[in-house]
Amino acid sequence: MKTLKDLFLNELADVYDAERRAIKVLPKLAKAATRPRLRALLEAHAVESKEHILKLEEVFTSIETKPRGKTCKATVGLLEEAEEVMEEFKDSPAIDAALVAVAQKLEHYEIATYGCLHEWSELLDNRKAGTLLKGILDSEKRSNDALNALAHDSLNEDALQATSETGVKKAPVVAKSGLAKR
Repeated sequence: MKTLKDLFLNELADVYDAERRAIKVLPKLAKAATRPRLRALLEAHAVESKEHILKLEEVFTSIETKPRGKTCKATVGLLEEAEEVMEEFKDSPAIDAALVAVAQKLEHYEIATYGCLHEWSELLDNRKAGTLLKGILDSEKRSNDALNALAHDSLNEDALQATSETGVKKAPVVAKSGLAKR
């Protein structure tokens, strides 16, 4: 019978793999960015991901388990999408908005995973793992907030403005709630 500890280990291995994959792709996303601020955010997140890997290794140690990854199919798919977006939008005025979108998809997956792991570590009475995982969770939320702020401050509007200047019909504006406004 599988237990919560088994689930914890499974998801820990999954996110360990996700972080290891992310550190390979984030520099590519940064290189594709045209805005220095976006490039800096993506480069900083690559550095943070390396720190997250070290913290995850501490979590593995806290449960007396050797660090191991399990192919994170969700991250594999998200990173494939990121590669496609970089290629499809490379000469587009919307490239930076597209990069934020794929980076936020990755962030949201990590936030969900770290949120679960943190809760489970508390239930499993592993305070050290809980503290480490909460730190990573908070870091992921800050990265997501920074990407979101950049998109709302300028990237989305600039992409829209560039589109209207080229004579392409404007799409409905998407509200912060994610629902289109007419």
